[in-house]
This record gives sequence, C-alpha cells and structure tokens, in this order.
Amino acid sequence: MTVKRILATNAAEEVITQLQKTHGDLMFHLSGGCCDGSSPMCFSKGELLLNNADIWLGTILNCHFYISKDQFEYWKHTQLTIDVTKGRGSSFSLEIPLGLRFIINSRLYNKEEALNLSPIKEGEQL
Repeated sequence: MTVKRILATNAAEEVITQLQKTHGDLMFHLSGGCCDGSSPMCFSKGELLLNNADIWLGTILNCHFYISKDQFEYWKHTQLTIDVTKGRGSSFSLEIPLGLRFIINSRLYNKEEALNLSPIKEGEQL
C-alpha cells in the first residue's frame, strides 16, 4: 500500500471545503520563506507560479500540494499533516481573513512506510 506524503485533519478539511466554495480550485505551497516561514499557504489554483524549484507531494481534497526543493530536503523523511489553528498568520494565504491559519504537523516514516512512499513530481504544475 502506498503511503501518502501529505494528509489533512478533519478541521483543516472543513476550512479547505469552505475556501473552495468561496474561491474555487485551490493549491497549497510550503516554501519555508519569509512571512510565516514553514506554514503551508493556500492560494487559488494557478495564483502562485511554480517552477523547477518546486516539488508536488500529492493532493488534499483535490488541492495540489507543493513544496520547495530546499524544504523537501528537510521534510522528506516525514509525513506532513495540514491542520488549522486560531490566529492570524502573516502570509497571503486564503484562510487568514477567517482568523485562522494552516499549520504543519509531522511524523517520521517508519522503515516499511519509507519503502512505500507515494511518488513526487518535480517542477510541475498540475
């Protein structure tokens, strides 16, 4: 069985569904850059231009999730789970006006899981 690299909590899925109703198709990106650092940011699909420095990890509720190659090197041994918490982040992510922010929880893969990870795609915008 293939192990997913990216998951979402029920609370995060509720917020994503709400944002999809308002904004349509969405995408996520984890850059590790300025603003909220390693917080996942949610955008309308295509709003953030991607290039060969980005890696596609998978989907959450039909939303593609990307990570910069630099960040992937830090996180490649962990399964990432998107969650949501109260508070305003300092990014341009779509959930910010709701008084919420997406966060990342992670856990290390065990040896068996590490052998069965879902594939990644480099430098693609789906």
